[in-house]
Amino acid sequence: MPNAFISKISHRVALSPEDIAILKAACGPGRRYPAKHDLIREGDDPGPVFVFLEGWGCRYKIMPEGGRQVLAIMMPGDFCDMHTSVLNEMDHTIATVTPALVATIPRPRMQELLDLRPGITRAFWLMQLVDLGVARSWIASIGRRGSTERVAHLMCELYLRARALRPVEDGQCALPLSQILLADALGLTPVHVNRVLRRFKAAGIMALRQGDLVISDIAQLMRIAGFDDAYLQRRLASEESQMPTPAL
Repeated sequence: MPNAFISKISHRVALSPEDIAILKAACGPGRRYPAKHDLIREGDDPGPVFVFLEGWGCRYKIMPEGGRQVLAIMMPGDFCDMHTSVLNEMDHTIATVTPALVATIPRPRMQELLDLRPGITRAFWLMQLVDLGVARSWIASIGRRGSTERVAHLMCELYLRARALRPVEDGQCALPLSQILLADALGLTPVHVNRVLRRFKAAGIMALRQGDLVISDIAQLMRIAGFDDAYLQRRLASEESQMPTPAL
């Protein structure tokens, strides 16, 4: 089976055969985890870089009153927490959402890759820029978008990210996320999210069906959300551009 991590990086930045071989070796075979398993918890010492080879995951915080705020959703090919070694302790939790195959790259090995392989360094920086763009978009949604626009925007984003993993047929893609998890990502109640989803379904725009997202009118959904996908499709201005190596 193709390595989803390498496929995702290669889609954005041209890697040499040697870079690809080194990344594949760094990932190794990975380890399988069940759904809803915390890979590393808030308060733990920073650990390795986690790479989702199969399955979905999320980043979250538990608030003082006990509620959960989902901070990011990871799909196959995503990696997380490249820079957390500068922290004294983890300030969030990383968990699987579905059963997942996860690779762990030790910090010394990751630093070695960044020091010695400029192509890999550029690719990692680009992916981090996309992740930061997603985070800024989520902040804007929670801060300024109404509930209908907020749900529409997240559905557009997840649809386009899933479409980048594999071709979409008839507007349908995998979305193995519960309405509770979506609510925790959107800063809304599950009841409110369900109400918005029912309105979209009644209007013939989109629907959630047994772990799949079906969008019948993506143009209309994007208009409702005011969606601009530029933050998901960043490219390096030049393959020759030099970027500083981040400290891990």
